[in-house]
Amino acid sequence: MAAPLLFLTLLAITCSVAWASDPSPLQDFCVADPNSPVKVNGLVCKDPKLVEAKDFFGSGLNVAAQITNPVGSQVTPVNVVQIPGLNTLGISLARIDFAPWGINAPHTHPRASEILTVLEGTLLVGFVTSNPENRLITKTLNKGDVFVFPVGLIHFQQNIGYGPAVALAALSSQNPGVVTIANAVFGSKPDISTDILAKAFQTDPAIIANIQAKF
Repeated sequence: MAAPLLFLTLLAITCSVAWASDPSPLQDFCVADPNSPVKVNGLVCKDPKLVEAKDFFGSGLNVAAQITNPVGSQVTPVNVVQIPGLNTLGISLARIDFAPWGINAPHTHPRASEILTVLEGTLLVGFVTSNPENRLITKTLNKGDVFVFPVGLIHFQQNIGYGPAVALAALSSQNPGVVTIANAVFGSKPDISTDILAKAFQTDPAIIANIQAKF
């Protein structure tokens, strides 16, 4: 391989690794300006002279969320939407409240790894490796235990106790995103064809239509 071509190949590989997560800040901070009409990969910086302490502040994570959904959990996010000062810093947080036997349904974060700490209760947690192995890695966590979910992999949590449970999740992106598998597959707008899903799940189209109706 010619030297210039080799250099460009190595540069492309290096850049692909360097750009695999949130971009690093090039100044002390870049507080998000959600009202800016300019569209960028992320959010436009607010004028530094107008930045205040409230741009870096959030509250309320001591308050348990009301759980009214059928899965039995509620996520309270703390990302760049709630704290504009997180813009370009590559971190965010979430509190997860669980009803007894509630689940945080299988989902992925396309832009972040996650480290979860159990604050109260007992959780069964796990993630599934990518194709072709699809290996389930799972563990029971108690108060004070910590578990890591690698970026992009399907993962879940279940409260296996008889009382409420609480966990705190830290994520490696200001905007990690979330794709809940059941919602995405069965609740897409418009619907994925029942024939496609029936073949994928090796079941009858009528069963797929019944599931889609729940979403």
